[in-house]
Amino acid sequence: MAKQGVVPDALTQPFWDAANEGRLVIQHCHACNRLQHPPASTCQHCGSGDHLAWKEMSGRGTIYNYGVVYDCPVRLLQHDQPFNVAVIMLDEDPGIQMYSHLPGTPVDAVPVGARVTVIFEATANGQKVPEWRVGGEPREPFQNRTMHGERSAQ
Repeated sequence: MAKQGVVPDALTQPFWDAANEGRLVIQHCHACNRLQHPPASTCQHCGSGDHLAWKEMSGRGTIYNYGVVYDCPVRLLQHDQPFNVAVIMLDEDPGIQMYSHLPGTPVDAVPVGARVTVIFEATANGQKVPEWRVGGEPREPFQNRTMHGERSAQ
């Protein structure tokens, strides 16, 4: 069954346009060199509104945690119950977290800590949304990185 459709607004349109092209983009502030998601009209870190742009991500991440939904209020998703909802940390910045149903992963069998790769699935209105599939190359351990993805000095 198709997921509930997404209707982009002026602020989120670039994110959804990129998704339709099979690309994952996140807002980036050139003033303080930070990523932010969800999108906002000003930087959540430094407050700048003039230095925000969209930056393409690698489309790779790690499963941080998950839950299983047994009683969803969204009618279009009720036929798929129960289903996983996993929290994905992006490689570029583990502080940027996205959610996924992890297509192809059995319910309540989510491998926390596993590598994932972004895929894009169409919703009921045709808008594609980022989802994540288990599998991908291993990554350097998080203890060697800061919360914004840079290597820490050790």
